[in-house]
Amino acid sequence: MEINIKNIDPSQKEYIEIGCWRVNERVNEIVRFIKLRDGHVEAYKDEKQYRIALSDILYVEAVDDRCFIYLDNDCYESRRRLYEFEDMLPAENYLRISKQVLVNLMKIEQIRPALNGRFLCRLSNGEDVIVSRKYVPDMKEKLRGDRR
Repeated sequence: MEINIKNIDPSQKEYIEIGCWRVNERVNEIVRFIKLRDGHVEAYKDEKQYRIALSDILYVEAVDDRCFIYLDNDCYESRRRLYEFEDMLPAENYLRISKQVLVNLMKIEQIRPALNGRFLCRLSNGEDVIVSRKYVPDMKEKLRGDRR
């Protein structure tokens, strides 16, 4: 792979261009890395736009075709879909815990069993989110892998 770096005038907007024969997993990985390095996501509240640092996100929830970003003491709406967040957010820090929720693993303070094979995660702001049965094995594997 050839890498070209071009100096531009400071008045111009910086950009990244990728030339490839086809978009494959390698290209997608590069795109995810670049987006992560930006470290922010656009969100909306009271018809105003905000830039939210990825590290401040506790969890992202999809409700009725709308996506919400939860922080310690605030909630914002995003125009992105949950699967877009799943692709964009770093897999080592974020995990899908139900059909509707992606959680920031760095914001979990406690995990305990709940009813019917589910688990309950207590987040740094004291809020609880439920890990559905289907996603419990993924969570266990992820946490077991983080201990190594």
